[in-house]
Amino acid sequence: MADGNQSRIALVTGGGVGLGKAMADGLARAGWHVVICGRREAVLQEAAETIRREGGSAEGVVADVGDPGSVEALFAAIETRHGRLDLLVNNAGAGAPPVPIEDLTFAQWQQVLASNLTGAFLCTQGAFRLMKRQRPQGGRIINNGSISATTPRPNSAPYTATKHAILGLTKSTALDGRPFDIACGQIDIGNAASDMTASMSKGVLQADGTTAPEPVMDPAHVAAAVVHMASLPLEANVLSMTVMATKMPFVGRG
Repeated sequence: MADGNQSRIALVTGGGVGLGKAMADGLARAGWHVVICGRREAVLQEAAETIRREGGSAEGVVADVGDPGSVEALFAAIETRHGRLDLLVNNAGAGAPPVPIEDLTFAQWQQVLASNLTGAFLCTQGAFRLMKRQRPQGGRIINNGSISATTPRPNSAPYTATKHAILGLTKSTALDGRPFDIACGQIDIGNAASDMTASMSKGVLQADGTTAPEPVMDPAHVAAAVVHMASLPLEANVLSMTVMATKMPFVGRG
């Protein structure tokens, strides 16, 4: 990893809102220069400006992580502007409506697959290419797995399938990155407050068919965990970490 905090370059996908924004803010506060990407330029620029007003270093780059050409342009821009990438946080993701599996459309399935899995793969590919040729060689990749990487919710087949696949991608990336000082780990998040979890306080469907409200936690705790994972030297790696609202129904499924 490059010497000096300000020389460390991080990319956070889906970094303009929600958990991605919290992660980007946490990394900037820790001294990283943060590139945040997403599809909405106004949202990205507002997030980057907020970080800069608070004394951090950030920029927004419009990119669709599910599109190979867009991802290629994103990594070309990072290499042109900064010469290297020290950290990739694969955070961008989307869900499908919580309906029975037989009622999901193919388009809904494809949209979740492109955002959650294909996007992470394409960005990992781009990071590998840059991290292998940069000097000093190497870097770190952190995947947002979600607790759905191991345990589904009712009516969540597309999201759960992609997050289970992210676990495999994390392990494969960690293995393939060894010869090149590329470390890869995964953070599984449960009930961090965001737009995606806004309905939980009102009640969400449980595995036993009942509807019940669920506790949430401050996304700043997730950001702190990502900063910790990112702060390690490349000789050490957090392969898997779960950060969750303590009282949410997960352990023991209740």
